[in-house]
Amino acid sequence: MPTPSTSSAAPTLTDASLRVEDRYAVLTFERDDVRNALTGTALVDDICAAIEWANHSDLNCLIITGAGKGFSSGGNIKEMADKQGMFGGSPMQITDSYRRGIQRMSRAVFHAELPLIAAVNGAAVGAGFDLACMCDIRIGCENSLFGETFINLGIIPGDGGAWFLQRLVGYQRAAELTFSGRLVKAQEAKELGLLLELVDSSELLDAAEKLAQSFAAQPPQALRASKRLMKIAQRQELNDFLDHCASVQAACHYSEDHTRALNAFINKESASYSGQ
Repeated sequence: MPTPSTSSAAPTLTDASLRVEDRYAVLTFERDDVRNALTGTALVDDICAAIEWANHSDLNCLIITGAGKGFSSGGNIKEMADKQGMFGGSPMQITDSYRRGIQRMSRAVFHAELPLIAAVNGAAVGAGFDLACMCDIRIGCENSLFGETFINLGIIPGDGGAWFLQRLVGYQRAAELTFSGRLVKAQEAKELGLLLELVDSSELLDAAEKLAQSFAAQPPQALRASKRLMKIAQRQELNDFLDHCASVQAACHYSEDHTRALNAFINKESASYSGQ
């Protein structure tokens, strides 16, 4: 298995900040003036840059959250109404803008090699909701609000939201949310399985970091291999998947971290892992 390299310098971001801790990091959107809209800002570029860097680091987890009142409002409605930015030009030009714009984010998040936690501090609607759904885990608070709201504007989830949402909550519930465009408050989101945990807003980031720290303490190779297996399992037949699991498991058995984990378990002590 490939070994994550030692963390290089964190990327320079434009509309987001990045705080690096011990084997995990926190990516925070810093455009509360537009409720952290993903279009009309540099946030898509920042997300892609942060994930690309994290993929090649020794991190075990990346938390994504928003500064201010919202997680992300998705597309910039004013730009949409004025036919500006990625919403301007011919149909072919708009198609290309989606492929080179917001869909870059979808691909980057899907191909993240480490666990992603969305700490949903406020409204996550449209593409902001889809971004949260793309993450492995979502933690919310009383201010969290969700909505697959594209239909309300006469458009569809152009970022691939229809692909992600039904894998999270099932086809029937995803259809209802998509066709109605309604908003979902925090408690219902927890009941629907959109949220793993629902905590007080004052404890949101602490809860996300506590979970990230539990991931950070695990053997890096096995953690990233487990993430890849979770993704592969969504699209492979069982027999093919079991063959793949056997090969990955054999590599894990030969890792130094496996030996460290075994010794720690037998001796009832904690272990420190090198990623080897």
